[in-house]
Amino acid sequence: MKWVTRKKAMVDRIACPWLIKRFIDKEAEFLFVPEEEVMNVAKKENAIPFDVKGAELNHYYENGIEYVSFDAIIKKYGIKDPALLELAKIVRGADAHNPINPPPESAGLKAAAMGFREIAKDDYENMKLQFPLYDALYKYCQLKLK
Repeated sequence: MKWVTRKKAMVDRIACPWLIKRFIDKEAEFLFVPEEEVMNVAKKENAIPFDVKGAELNHYYENGIEYVSFDAIIKKYGIKDPALLELAKIVRGADAHNPINPPPESAGLKAAAMGFREIAKDDYENMKLQFPLYDALYKYCQLKLK
């Protein structure tokens, strides 16, 4: 499957590809385009848009809480893995506009994501650099829940 989102990814737009590759579609292909082109590219490429206005898989609100695209993907695909749900809290805390009681790890994730975005030559290198960070955070969440 192809997936498309906005270019210059930071937290959610790297966390989502990691989630998709690890738990939904190991062969997923990602396209990063200017925000105004995402929905047109999605139609043209038969790709699933995410983390952009108008996409099903985007930030949403429930009971006054902002959930991010990472949460939307977990919800749509019915993922129940407790460690992933714990990781979602960290991603949400790092990416939501006004997170409520974000975990302390969220600040570190946001800082690392900002740094990776700046040192990566493009979004594909950014994914390559950050995926091990998400693997480590996922393992951390598994250990935390033991």
